[in-house]
Amino acid sequence: MNPAKTYKDLLVWQSAHSFVMEVYAVTKSFPKEELFGLTSQVRRAAVSVPSNIVEGFGRWNNADKLRFYNIAEASLHEADYQLFLAGELQFADTSKAQEIAINTKRLLASFIKSIRPQDA
Repeated sequence: MNPAKTYKDLLVWQSAHSFVMEVYAVTKSFPKEELFGLTSQVRRAAVSVPSNIVEGFGRWNNADKLRFYNIAEASLHEADYQLFLAGELQFADTSKAQEIAINTKRLLASFIKSIRPQDA
């Protein structure tokens, strides 16, 4: 397998980007009074996922890369809960976004494992 030339070549980034696009689509239907609340919060958390993947991709050493990929992972967990909450509050059907989040979590965990030292 050839190494990625740009972050856009990474399957994990592609999945994270799809996640952001779906989060933006689903949050359009959130109540207007949530614009500066849950809508803003879940969008920021979602955008943080591919953004940190990109930042990690640009780092030279694995310790730096792993730090940013871990931040992406944490932001993904945060956004996933916020989508769950929005569903519970019946703001929208968030199931598609949550499915993409699950796939992105799986890809990100594998990606991190491939970089992490074996003894860690």
